[in-house]
This record gives sequence, structure tokens and C-alpha cells, in this order.
Amino acid sequence: MIKALVVDDERLMRRGFISLLDWPSFGVVITGEAGDGKTALELMRAQETDLLFVDITMPDMTGFELIRQVRMRYPAVRCVVLTSHQEFDYVQEALRLGAVDYIVTTLLEPENAGETIRRLVERIRWEDGNRGAPASAALKVMPTDKALLYVPLVPELNEEQLCTLSMVQNSTLHAVQDMWLSPLLYRVDGERIGKELAAALGTSWATAMLEGVRDQPLKEIATVLEQSVRQALFYETSSQALPRLHYGELQALAARQRPEAGRFSPLVQAQNLRWTLERREWELFIGGVVSQQPGAEAVADFGLELLRDWSRLLLTEGEAQQLALAAESNRSWRHWQVWLHQFAGYAQRRMLELGLSKEVMLCLITAVRYMKSHAGHKINQGDVAAAIHMSRGYFSRCFARFAGETFGDCLRGMRLELAKSLLLETHDPVCEIACRSGFEDDRYFSRLFREHVGMLPSEYRAEGIRERGVGD
Repeated sequence: MIKALVVDDERLMRRGFISLLDWPSFGVVITGEAGDGKTALELMRAQETDLLFVDITMPDMTGFELIRQVRMRYPAVRCVVLTSHQEFDYVQEALRLGAVDYIVTTLLEPENAGETIRRLVERIRWEDGNRGAPASAALKVMPTDKALLYVPLVPELNEEQLCTLSMVQNSTLHAVQDMWLSPLLYRVDGERIGKELAAALGTSWATAMLEGVRDQPLKEIATVLEQSVRQALFYETSSQALPRLHYGELQALAARQRPEAGRFSPLVQAQNLRWTLERREWELFIGGVVSQQPGAEAVADFGLELLRDWSRLLLTEGEAQQLALAAESNRSWRHWQVWLHQFAGYAQRRMLELGLSKEVMLCLITAVRYMKSHAGHKINQGDVAAAIHMSRGYFSRCFARFAGETFGDCLRGMRLELAKSLLLETHDPVCEIACRSGFEDDRYFSRLFREHVGMLPSEYRAEGIRERGVGD
């Protein structure tokens, strides 16, 4: 069956044309209809289409423009023009753009419509027979060895922006998952093309030259790219304006078992922050990330966790804001490496300002991590000092200087933060949450919570439920 789509901005005309014939008797099935060009392109992305019946005089996107877009994106799809105009200029323009035929709707009657469609179907089948493949199977493999790859870095982006590019207008555009490929039919200057693409697309798109794809099935290419290309682009270290990726290497990357974020992950190990103060640890950390290549999201989460946990202790307010702003635009591991180096520089500056040795600074960092992980337990200053092998008195003095508050105030704040998380993430009663957060008296907990948060624990939970309801 030939799968057909009817596009006309007038619903009655559209429905009338569809109901005019018993389409399956001609080997055609109408798989959808659209009232404008944009909707038609969305349907074509979602379903297989062999034949497009398109009205010429539509608002916003004319039929001429739609045919131009379809010929560029879906070159195997035949376009037939529906028009009430018999002027030669309209017909000539439609055929010039690649339409295979035209139907004058004002002359179309049930008596002659069948013969018109029969001739069209016979022509399609004859062309497919000579080409050796049906229209729906055409161009299912990549016709060239090289292609330009376009990867959106912002979810709402689509191919409309790409269709303005000269290198796309001179080729075709294939949708592969949420990415696009444009076969390169001629030799290009990668450096020049890379600069043009960067200027036209900005930082919202990642682009690359994909090599080694000739005769590869588009369906298989889509699967491989989905599993590997963002990872490959994230860790791409080439200084070229247009990175080069080889399809065989992407296949190997897709097949490789990605390391789980277990206790030996370089990001998990780096939570001790030794890499911020010791050069050797920095080199081991960076080398471990490059070797194991955790996902881009894991790297971003690690950076945001650093800001959340250490802004007040290691960074000034201005430094934290600067890093938070920079994190939003980090698109590659190279960007994040610069970002982490800057974070480490701020930590070293903080150590010098406090007049602490490297060993003491690392002990205090370890103490804070220990306190957070044991905030719900019955721990005191002596327990923490013993855990990091410092005397209680010396630890007390150093910690107050480092944290800007006493040990007791700091631990109390951590317990309140733990309680806030439990209130929003569990349905446990307030008295149980008080106990799980390290408070023995739930009445004291409720009073303290209201003093610091501005509302009772039950009110805080209810407010969080309301906000989630609005967000959903």
C-alpha cells in the first residue's frame, strides 16, 4: 500500500477529497491529514509517508514552501499539487520544485477522479520497479560516506532552524531520533563549514562531521547515535571548529558497557575534595574521568552538588554565583574541566585566607562530610574529632574558624536540612522524622524548625505538596 497524506487548510475541501474515492482499491491508504504545512511535517516525522497531496494556497507556509521542505527532508516522498489554479505559472513552479503531478480540484469529479489516481499510482509503481525498491524503502541507507550531524542541546529545538543553512538546502535532511543528518555530496572545508555553523547555530547546537556511514542503514545509524554521540561529543577534545567522528568508533562506544556510578567511580571518589588542594590528586581525578567517561548528566550533577554543599564554606557569595552562572553554559568536559579548576582555585584561596595547612583543611572537609552523612545519628563534637584523628579542643577551634559558626550550630543546621528533605520525600509522621533527623524531643524539634524555617514541620510539608501540585 502507498501511504498518503492530504494537506489543505480548508477542512471541507480536505475531507471532500479524501471521501471522493475508495482509496484502498487503488493501492493507496490515507494515513493522515493536516491543515497546514507545519502539522504536515510533524506527521511525517512520526509516520512513514510515500505520497503527499498538498494545496498550494495555504497561509503561513505555502504549498510551494512545503514541497521544498519535503523534497529536502524526505526526498523519497512524491508530492502532488492540489490547486484550483490552471495558470501555467503555478503548474511550472510546482513541477520545478519536484512535484510529480498536479490535480485541478475544480475539474475533479467522481467520474474522472479514479482514472487520475490510477495513472498516478501506475507511474509510482513503474518508477519504483525501475529503481528496484518501493518508495517507502528508498533512501533507507546513507548514500555518502560523510554527513554533517546536528545535535540539539536544547530540548525544544527542531529542524526548522537547520533548513535555513545553505549546506542543508543543497542536500537532504534525515531525522535520526532527535538528531539530524545531512549527507555531504561534495568535498567541503571542515574548518570553514564549522565556523559557519557555529555562527549560524550558536551554542544551542553541537555539530560534527560523521564519517564511514556509506550504505549504513539509517535505522541502525539512529540507534548507534542515540547511544553514543552525545557521549562522544561531550568528551571531544579536538580544537577543530568541526569535530570529526567515525561511525565505527561510535558503534564500539555504543556496544561498550558503561561503568556504573559505584563506589569506584571517579566522581564518587572526588567527593573528598583532595583534588582541590593536591596536584597529584587533581591529575588522578581528571585522568579517571577521561578514562571512564561518566555521562554528561553525571558530571553536571557533580558540579551542582559541589555548589550546593560547599558554597558557604569554600566560596564567597560572588564566587558561588559566578560558578553557578558558568555551569549553565557548560556543554563539554573541556568546559567542566576549566570550571572544576576554578573551583579548586577558590578552595585553595580559602585555605590561605584561613591560615590553615593543607592537612588540616582536608581534615575539616572530611569532618563536614562525616557530619552530613551522620546528621541523623547521635553524634557529638568528640565523635567527629575522633573520626578525623584530631583532638577535640583543636578541632573545635579550627572548625569554628572554617565554618564561621560553632560545631553545634552547624550540626543543627544539617539536621534541619535533613528533616526538610524527609518531610517532602516521605509520609512519615513528624515525630518519627524528628527522631530520624537526630532530635530526641519532637516538640523541641517543631519549635526549632519554626524558628529557623518560619513555619511548623506540618505546614512546610503541606506547602511542598501544594507547590508540587501546581508544578504538575
